[in-house]
Amino acid sequence: MLEVTNLDCVRGDRKLFADINMSLKPGTFLQLQGANGSGKTSLLRILSGLLAPARGEVRWQGANIRSLGEDYSTAVTYIGHRSAVKEELTCLENHRINNGLAGVEVTKEEALETLGRMGLAGREHLPARLLSEGQRRRLALSRLLSSSTHLWLLDEVLTSLDRAGVTLITSVIETHLKSGGVAVVATHQELNLAAGCFERLQLTS
Repeated sequence: MLEVTNLDCVRGDRKLFADINMSLKPGTFLQLQGANGSGKTSLLRILSGLLAPARGEVRWQGANIRSLGEDYSTAVTYIGHRSAVKEELTCLENHRINNGLAGVEVTKEEALETLGRMGLAGREHLPARLLSEGQRRRLALSRLLSSSTHLWLLDEVLTSLDRAGVTLITSVIETHLKSGGVAVVATHQELNLAAGCFERLQLTS
């Protein structure tokens, strides 16, 4: 379970949000909404442990994430709004390296299968610089198919995806929720989920 208590975020001299409280049980999908600059990315980074809050705390399975260290980082998959792929590396290399950095070893055969499922068949050996924006996003999100983490934190997950891509990622998230996972997703688009408990948090700038 993910619990947030009295969370404040300040960037520079500006308070982005204050008094955020929530409790997300297994199988819950939380959609973060708000205008640009309202703090969606900052909240995701706080939840991931990459950014410290100005006040309040984030707890995972009853413990403050600041005390959990690697036990928390290995339970979380965070994918930012930038695709974060290496231009000079191939799709196959990007997928295997990104998973390796997250502590997940993926064989070449497993990687090829995953990239095929993500609609990148035939492009596995292309440098990422030759991909379209939508294909780059699919490549970044391919890590979800190799993930066994319980908490997914996804920033603008549907950016640059076509209708087929949206349908695919919706299905991937649904499978995660059915297995008892939690997903916190910042997106301006509605996800029509057929599984899980749906919640929404609106941030105001």
